Amino acid sequence: MKFYDQSVPDVERCLDTNIHTGLDTTQVKQRQEKYGPNKLKEAKQKSSFARFVDQFKDPMIIILLIAAAISFGIAIFEKDPEGFFEPVLILVIVILNALMGVVQESKAEAALNALKQMTTPQARVIRNGKEEIVPSQDLVPGDIIKLEAGDFVPADARLFQSVSLKSEEAALTGESVPAEKDAGAIVKDGAPLGDRVDMVYSGCSITYGTGQAIVCAIGMDTEMGKIAGLLNSEEKSQTPLQLKLAQLGKYLGFLAIGCCAIIFVVGLLNGLPPMELFLTSVSLAVAAIPEGLPAIVTIVLSIGVTKLAKQNAIIRNLPAVETLGSASIICSDKTGTLTQNKMTLVKAWADGDEDVVDITTDDPKEIKRLLQLGTLCSDGSILIEDGQEKSVGDPTETSIVSAAMKNGMTKETLNQMYPRLAELPFDSDRKLMSTINKMDGQLVVITKGALDSMIPRLKSGDVKKAKELNEAMSKNALRVLAIASKPIDEVPKNPTSEQLENDLNLEGLVAMIDPARPEAKEAVKVCRKAGIRPVMITGDHVITASAIAKELGILRDGDKAITGVELDAMSDDELDHDIENISVYARVSPENKIRIVKGWQRKNQVVAMTGDGVNDAPALKAADIGCAMGITGTEVAKGAADMILTDDNFATIVFAVREGRGIFSNLKKVIGYLLGTNIGEVLVVFVSMLLWHKSPFVSMQLLWINLVTDSLPAIALGMEPVEKDVMNHKPKAKNEGIFANGFGARIILQGVMFGGLALLSFYLGQQLTHTERGAETMAFITLALSQVIQAFNMRSEHSLFKTGFFTNKKLNMAALVSFALVALVIFTPLNIPFNLEILPWGDFFIALGLAFVPFVVMECSKAFGLIKHSKSYDE
Repeated sequence: MKFYDQSVPDVERCLDTNIHTGLDTTQVKQRQEKYGPNKLKEAKQKSSFARFVDQFKDPMIIILLIAAAISFGIAIFEKDPEGFFEPVLILVIVILNALMGVVQESKAEAALNALKQMTTPQARVIRNGKEEIVPSQDLVPGDIIKLEAGDFVPADARLFQSVSLKSEEAALTGESVPAEKDAGAIVKDGAPLGDRVDMVYSGCSITYGTGQAIVCAIGMDTEMGKIAGLLNSEEKSQTPLQLKLAQLGKYLGFLAIGCCAIIFVVGLLNGLPPMELFLTSVSLAVAAIPEGLPAIVTIVLSIGVTKLAKQNAIIRNLPAVETLGSASIICSDKTGTLTQNKMTLVKAWADGDEDVVDITTDDPKEIKRLLQLGTLCSDGSILIEDGQEKSVGDPTETSIVSAAMKNGMTKETLNQMYPRLAELPFDSDRKLMSTINKMDGQLVVITKGALDSMIPRLKSGDVKKAKELNEAMSKNALRVLAIASKPIDEVPKNPTSEQLENDLNLEGLVAMIDPARPEAKEAVKVCRKAGIRPVMITGDHVITASAIAKELGILRDGDKAITGVELDAMSDDELDHDIENISVYARVSPENKIRIVKGWQRKNQVVAMTGDGVNDAPALKAADIGCAMGITGTEVAKGAADMILTDDNFATIVFAVREGRGIFSNLKKVIGYLLGTNIGEVLVVFVSMLLWHKSPFVSMQLLWINLVTDSLPAIALGMEPVEKDVMNHKPKAKNEGIFANGFGARIILQGVMFGGLALLSFYLGQQLTHTERGAETMAFITLALSQVIQAFNMRSEHSLFKTGFFTNKKLNMAALVSFALVALVIFTPLNIPFNLEILPWGDFFIALGLAFVPFVVMECSKAFGLIKHSKSYDE
């Protein structure tokens, strides 16, 4: 049904609502049952079976299936019942791996849905005659919503009140200029969407002014929903790391095929039976492929993202996890991020007094009048929820309202006694806000705003004294607002600044402060130590910003603090020359923020940028990591960000960078661990075939090592606590690969070590046991257990004696389970199909001793500096 061509009373009747009291609880519940949630239908999710099938598309898994098919064919050809055990085991393990992948995907999706719930847009509604804040998905037709600059419109709605309201509707109409709205306009039937000035539409944003409206359509019935119905398909993109691993899988596949071809040719030239060569080729293919790697990497990333979410950092785009580890510049807003965002009115001055006074709970009557006027000229309000004050609206305004409330004057009471009849909203050009209130039978204009903007509009007041006090308080990082008033005879039909904001009488000044967060100072120190440069970008005065920046350690001796005007006067070349010396940018515009971000990026820096307003969205998108504020942030800002800080805290960004470095480090450890062990397995099979024309392992044994014995330590390794010194190192280069800085060479050398030890164990087994099974058993014990022990070596580039043997309890448990699984196939009847046997204790301890050699070698390498840990930033 159309509502834009109907009057407000007609819309009220049609939707059975009331613009003053809204819907009651019963009506809301009934309509939620009838209309469902206010959200767009998402693309149809894959079934569990479809996800299961997808698990078999990985090149590494395909090679394993081919190997199983070859092994199965050989068993049929040779009519060997025992030969079926091997391909069946391969299939069982591959299927279990696929099932693990499906379960992990389901968990990841559930976690993602939970995160979506955490970032659900909020809406201000009037229900049961009271203003409430509810998730926008709970809205129903007939709800009364309130809108202001920075809000996303939560549903299609018919305006019944608007004050200088503008809405960005480019997503629907293609118009680049915000559309001006007028609740009182009469729109003709059939008017195009862009001409429906009495309507606001879901998914658009309010860029200016305030308004109230009746919700007319929700979910898929909105104009945005109709478009979504046509475009409801979302492709899931892979992260850069996942793409690199997929490419690595292909390389390993080609390596396996190449090795198999060489072995086959060499074997035929040496007269070996083709069937035996096929079986060896199967073993080689199994050895070359780290079957559990894709699933384990997914698990590690999932664990990292979940941990960040629990610590108030919600990652919206998974690649941001990888980028976080490279962050070298953090451009942070001041208010609420570096400070507590609890603006507290601490000083006030009434015109005619000698000096400022401290705000208390029982102020002089002149100060109380100042607070009274300031509260009446404020849109912010204080709600009491569960005995706690909750500020709604601009923190500067709520500090005035809170101070008045502590002096026994609540905003609700003042609004009833002195009702607001008209208003001119604050805007960044005038830097003023004005209201017309009826006070004791007299119409009074109340204006509040920056003193500099107020002075030219004053008719009376001690301007000289006000200037002195304003400057003195600003130097002490106090935010100062001037309040003025004047009587008028009548309310103008269309109030303008020229009519209301002239010939004013100065009432006084109020000053508030937003204290620095105690944890922010320590977080800045951590940044400096980690080679990360903190930069303050704020809309506040340069004097106030500099005072806070000095207190926190952002502005140091020799650093500059400049204004947006000064930045505008600089060319890009001048900015590039000076940017490393500038730590504070004050009074900045949206364009300034983008220039700052791009200036640092031209220096090859990885920039994290915080923001909360509509005007921050372009800079959040331009930054390498956009961080939106979860509490004060507008929905527009959240939509443009890579990460949302649910506590609006600078320290959380630093924690997220620390975790990002830790996640990347753990991924490197896992990948290095699994690849090193696989290289060792390939070398054992390849070299033994060339030397002795036989493989020390059958594919079942290698599969057991790769997917059963190695996987648990690998997962536990991915959960390794972030190393204490991770923030003492320089940020890694943005495009630094996994195998950079000699890491790839170390993996190969470690693989050679595993291969050499297993070959030595196999050789000794031949000499000591004089049986094929005995030699294979010794090689199996050495290879399997040396790889479990290697997981401990991979924990850190520092000695285990320094990091502690028991600081990763999950790895300790995983190692015990892996040792038990090795024992299971040696000391139970399972040893028959696995071609293993119970060894004499002397032979067993020789194999076990060889398994511990990697621990000794790695500890010596760390001790003598052959494995160098990353350099500290201060080194």
